[in-house]
Amino acid sequence: MNRPLKIGILEGDDIGLEVVPEAVKVMRAAATATGLDIDWHAMPIGRRAYEELGYTLPPGTLDKLDTLDGWILGPIGHQAYRKELPNFINPHPILRKHYDLFANIRPAKSLPGVPSVCSDVDLIIVRENNEGFPPDRNVFMGNGEFRPSPDMTIGIRVITRQGSRKVARAAFELARTRPRRKVTSVHKDTVFKLGCGMFAEECRRLAKEFPDVSYDEVLVDTMAMKLVMKPQEFDVIVTTNTFGDILSDEAAGLVGGLGLAAGLSAGPDKAMAQATHGSAPDIAGKGIANPYAMIMSGQMLLAWLGHKHGEPKALSAANAIERAIGTVISERKALTRDLGGNASTSEMGNAVGTACGR
Repeated sequence: MNRPLKIGILEGDDIGLEVVPEAVKVMRAAATATGLDIDWHAMPIGRRAYEELGYTLPPGTLDKLDTLDGWILGPIGHQAYRKELPNFINPHPILRKHYDLFANIRPAKSLPGVPSVCSDVDLIIVRENNEGFPPDRNVFMGNGEFRPSPDMTIGIRVITRQGSRKVARAAFELARTRPRRKVTSVHKDTVFKLGCGMFAEECRRLAKEFPDVSYDEVLVDTMAMKLVMKPQEFDVIVTTNTFGDILSDEAAGLVGGLGLAAGLSAGPDKAMAQATHGSAPDIAGKGIANPYAMIMSGQMLLAWLGHKHGEPKALSAANAIERAIGTVISERKALTRDLGGNASTSEMGNAVGTACGR
């Protein structure tokens, strides 16, 4: 590129105010080490934005994000938001839908020295992000869940060929970059014959366009069992929104927990780094939150931007972060409590940042 990458910083709520700065710190260190030029843009969002500006998603935020290549979004504590206040909204699904961030990419990988249920796991779940059951993003206007009587609630599940095809293509393209080159489609077309049936049909069609990628299918309930018993069998898993949300938490539990669960929401033109875990208000402000997931989400953003814009320095910076965090974990000198150490959030971030320059 002949210009700096433009990346936004949206800290979110609770531990987001602690882990996002560590991710930015590490990304800055990796950028310096590799000569990557980044133009950073800090923007208010979430509860703090509401307290200061009267909006959890302030006016002008989307206009500003339009000018950026991507951004980091910290966890949003929306469960505690006051639903009766019109400006106290969850900004997260709005960002996903506005920018068509249709692919939610969630890796689960065993790390040497980190206690886990399973070892030798290295898989990625690619979850469709803007359709399915979630009522806050599956319709154009209004809400996909409603209550026509006091004793009845109806929820709509939306599956489209276009959405299914896009996320399937993202999964096959990702599998092409990995040594095993394997895609597993997860659905339940034996019961949801039209919805899951349409998703499965599009996955099968895409498989024909990628003859160099092996392809198979597993029903979602069977997949839940196989992930526990033999997660090493899987490489790239593609599935619908709610199935992916559940299975990715299961996969994270196998390799050490949500503190290690990085994530990236990617679309045609933009990408958003967002760790899979929540805002953890119970430990906010204590300086003990594990920054790994947020740091590696930032790493995924740099890798995506490097491929998207043909920027080798961004790819080098992403590789530097991956090596650095591997070094810190293997040395076991600056790990947070959940990883068996005594380091604070910032101490672990400092260690990873320093290792980026080695």
